[in-house]
Amino acid sequence: MIRSVRPADDAGAISEIYNHYITETAITFENDPIDAGLMRERIERIAVRFPYLVYEQGGKVLGYCYAATWRSRTAYDRTVETTIYLHKNWLNKGIGHRLYQDLVGRLRDAGFHAAVASITLPNTQSVALHEKFGFRKVAHFTEVGYKFDKWLDVGFWELIL
Repeated sequence: MIRSVRPADDAGAISEIYNHYITETAITFENDPIDAGLMRERIERIAVRFPYLVYEQGGKVLGYCYAATWRSRTAYDRTVETTIYLHKNWLNKGIGHRLYQDLVGRLRDAGFHAAVASITLPNTQSVALHEKFGFRKVAHFTEVGYKFDKWLDVGFWELIL
């Protein structure tokens, strides 16, 4: 089931999902795990203005996605950056597709104009998910991130809603 995030209830599960990507992958450029308290603060800042969704099954959060401010200038108010993370044991089960389908629909309904996704490369699963929804690659930055003793590329994908 997809539902809106409940910060107090979901912060622990969301930080657990996200911390795997922090400590085990270069998908995020954060280096230090995030505790539930800090995650709750982040969720509350975002969810007050943007859709923040979780996928829950049997009372367990298996994935989440959200939209957030892409840039702070007023001219960018109708452009968002999208983010999605799934529990490491629940990849390739259609959860990401269902979450993004709901998120993109909510963004359109709310009158947002464009969505931008930043993807650490290579990441064939994330690229495939975004392109399935019509995102197209608009930029590629070479060696702009450094994690796990290596330089990493980042691509930007855009969807006009």
